[in-house]
Amino acid sequence: MEDPVKMVEQVAELNEAGERMAKNGFKFFYHNHHYEFFKHGDKTVYEYMIENAPFINFTLDTYWLQYGGVSIVNYVKKMKGEIDMAGVYMAGDFRNGTTFEMDGGVFRVVEFQHVKPGKGAAFVRTKLKNVMTGAVLERTFNPSDKYPGAEIEKKVMQYLYNDGDLYYFMDNETYDQMPLNKEDIGDCMKYLKENMEVTILSFKGKVFAVEPPIFVELEVTYTEPGFAGNTTTTSGKPATLENGLEISVPMFINIGDVIKIDTRTGEYMERV
Repeated sequence: MEDPVKMVEQVAELNEAGERMAKNGFKFFYHNHHYEFFKHGDKTVYEYMIENAPFINFTLDTYWLQYGGVSIVNYVKKMKGEIDMAGVYMAGDFRNGTTFEMDGGVFRVVEFQHVKPGKGAAFVRTKLKNVMTGAVLERTFNPSDKYPGAEIEKKVMQYLYNDGDLYYFMDNETYDQMPLNKEDIGDCMKYLKENMEVTILSFKGKVFAVEPPIFVELEVTYTEPGFAGNTTTTSGKPATLENGLEISVPMFINIGDVIKIDTRTGEYMERV
């Protein structure tokens, strides 16, 4: 059985540790469910802690230690690029991919347009996707409107293959495979190539988007023949790439050429 006296001694030691941490910007969280039940005098050890240990934060949160208001676990994830910490977005700063909370839901910007009418105030026209339900809606915002960002988990995985409407990705650390449908993948689908590494985005365990690399290199499998000496990039022609994607390329591009594409815009960048 737990000894309340020893518990109280432990509280004092923990508080000293918490005070040292506080001097370096850390915040100490602690949870021991026994503290809620065992008595020290006429109080529970938990009540004693609240009154006598100002540098301990009693919590059910398993992420016990915090730095700068962020749990150490998430702080490390952020530094590794595995998580986007929630911030505050102004509607005027919305971009494709911005994910934020609104009206009790979490939304991702699919399209946006800054509009400055001849008369009246400027506004931002958007198309949003509810990341939990998949529903898409259109909404306009005042550029100064503010919304809290959503905390998004990121994980790099390797695209393997597709089977019908399912696309399979592999965890590079555990080698586990995860199937996703077309709706989860979104626009990334048109850039996919076997063995390509992509970033899987999820919110509270639910995958809602897949981000391809910023630049991808794909081979041209069909286009009308170009001709020697035509190196202009101002005029273009359609081309089909190895994964079926069709884009406009300069006239000098030929079948078998490998080209670089900016996946943010879907535009040709250069011949590799």
